[in-house]
Amino acid sequence: MKTINVPTVNQLDEKAQNILNNVKSQLGMVPNLYATIGYSSDSLENFLNYSGKVGKGTFSAKEMEAIKLAVSEVNGCEYCLSAHTAIAKMNGFTEEETIQLRDGSIADAKLNILSNLAADVALNRGKAEQSKVDAFFDAGYDEKALIDFIAVVMEISFTNYTHNLSKVPVDFPKAKALSKSAV
Repeated sequence: MKTINVPTVNQLDEKAQNILNNVKSQLGMVPNLYATIGYSSDSLENFLNYSGKVGKGTFSAKEMEAIKLAVSEVNGCEYCLSAHTAIAKMNGFTEEETIQLRDGSIADAKLNILSNLAADVALNRGKAEQSKVDAFFDAGYDEKALIDFIAVVMEISFTNYTHNLSKVPVDFPKAKALSKSAV
């Protein structure tokens, strides 16, 4: 079985090195998953450009984390659950609320709608119960928001799949396991 190792910045091409040095200056670290994506400097560049913009004009930071945590739970991505639990906490969520986003039980109505729709879309490969789509629109979201929602689901799915296949070490505090399965 082939093991995917996290490359050092110097093991990557010049383009990836420049991108990751910029990431390090912004975050103070180079996350293992970003370094691994750096094996393909074009993919790293495109991913970071995409993720830096997707959903930003439509969803708040908390709404984005609701989507990302729900999708990561369904996709079983330990890395993204850990990273986005940490990010969610930086955006004002408690540990318990991050768990509630993952299991679809958060009390906040809009966040609940987002997390449940995200889990349904991830679980059903882009399909969802019509009642969940209707709830999304009833909550005040429009067609632009739906397209942005799909884009956020796709963005986090890329990192979920990258980790699930590469299994690189998680370099964030590990997210707690759920006591029951999501969805």
